[in-house]
Amino acid sequence: MPAARVEYIAPWWVVWLHSVPHLGLRLQRVDSTFSPGDETYQESLLFLGVLAAIGLGLNLIFLAVYLVCTCCCRRDHTVQTKQQESCCVTWTAVVAGLLCCAAVGVGFYGNSETNDGVHQLIYSLDNANHTFSGMDELVSANTQRMKVDLEQHLARLSEIFAARGDYIQTLKFMQQMAGNIVSQLSGLPVWREVTTQLTELSHQTAYVEYYRWLSYLLLFILDLVICLVTCLGLARRSKCLLASMLCCGILTLILSWASLAADAAAAVGTSDFCMAPDIYILNNTRSQINSEVTRYYLHCSQSLISPFQQSLTTFQRSLTTMQIQVGGLLQFAVPLFPTAEKDLLGIQLLLNNSEISLHQLTAMLDCRGLHKDYLDALTGICYDGIEGLLFLGLFSLLAALAFSTLTCAGPRAWKYFINRDRDYDDIDDDDPFNPQARRIAAHNPTRGQLHSFCSYSSGLGSQCSLQPPSQTISNAPVSEYMNQAILFGGNPRYENVPLIGRGSPPPTVYLTDSHRDAHGYLKCLLPASSHPTLSTLPA
Repeated sequence: MPAARVEYIAPWWVVWLHSVPHLGLRLQRVDSTFSPGDETYQESLLFLGVLAAIGLGLNLIFLAVYLVCTCCCRRDHTVQTKQQESCCVTWTAVVAGLLCCAAVGVGFYGNSETNDGVHQLIYSLDNANHTFSGMDELVSANTQRMKVDLEQHLARLSEIFAARGDYIQTLKFMQQMAGNIVSQLSGLPVWREVTTQLTELSHQTAYVEYYRWLSYLLLFILDLVICLVTCLGLARRSKCLLASMLCCGILTLILSWASLAADAAAAVGTSDFCMAPDIYILNNTRSQINSEVTRYYLHCSQSLISPFQQSLTTFQRSLTTMQIQVGGLLQFAVPLFPTAEKDLLGIQLLLNNSEISLHQLTAMLDCRGLHKDYLDALTGICYDGIEGLLFLGLFSLLAALAFSTLTCAGPRAWKYFINRDRDYDDIDDDDPFNPQARRIAAHNPTRGQLHSFCSYSSGLGSQCSLQPPSQTISNAPVSEYMNQAILFGGNPRYENVPLIGRGSPPPTVYLTDSHRDAHGYLKCLLPASSHPTLSTLPA
């Protein structure tokens, strides 16, 4: 933020925004001079909001056309196409997330800059208001002293000095000097109406700025939450979450364009004011304050003569003359009239207080203090304020681009989820490598449970044919098992391949007497999943 200058210079962005063509709703050219009370000027600012609304409409039309084309077009569902589609959705979500984070960062900076500028404006208005109020209080206090307090002392001294005509003439002369002081004080401007307007303006500005800052803060948080939850829905492949966040993203897209319209209108209108603030203030304060006084405070150059110099000089001379007269009466009249000493000392104290008030009033009426407040206010609103509005406009554009990108990625992700589920449905449910089969098995633990062993025996001594029940087993090729072993970090050893599927002989069975029944025939204890058939052997 630049320091306050002796002379105000409009920054380049104010000149650039002021040069933006001002058009009415009927596309007629409008004067760019800042005049908020003019209806045509209000239409020129409203036209910027209309342009933002047109941009929102084009954006929504583009998204609608894109969604229709994405949902209606059919592509081949090869493995390579699915991989490319998944990669495209992933990178689109990453770019949209980065854009959203960048937009929120820019928005936070712009919101802080605008808030700082507005608070500097409010602080300057309060300082100027305090100065104007102090002027009125000093003028009122001095007028009270000269009209009431001094008159009471002079009335009592007139009774005391009734026998001395020369002292009475001195009192009348002092009364005349007091009248001159009151006359000069009445010629000073009264700032009561100005202070009322400045107080109202300060309160309204603080009220609007608080809710503006809070609204943008909530918008930033909303953008971040929607962006993060949308990315989470893409990562977890949640259709419900993705659909809900895409609807919220459309709402945020509308809010982004609306904030862009408000920022553009506020930036252009404030730039029109900052381009020539002196002219606007002179035109609007002409009915309340003399133009010479207003120009003195706005420019505050050394070539300008203070419009209060003559009044303050007369005030100072009248006080000095009265102090000389009171000093003479204390020296010559008190020895003759001792009762007059109290009133004379009271007048002397009153004149001393008036002189102190005169110095304070002179300092307040000087243009340097109020001109500094004026420059600080312009610096806050025209430098920090408009700069922050420009960054907020950039935030709105980046946020609209980010959520448009997320909205475009949504239908592709949805179709990818549907195709992925359809491919899972085409796989055999008994395939142990099917994720859906594993999920079903986890919920139905009794599915496919068979007896582990079987025992067949014959009590007639005849030959027993043992045929275990058959079971369908999904045999994977040897190469697939070896590739999976390589994939998960194992060694592609042939021993890791299951026996079934590589043509290996069945394991060797060792028979003992415990395997024979009472008639001397063999009992069969084979696993349920074994395919070979073993017949009973005679003893």
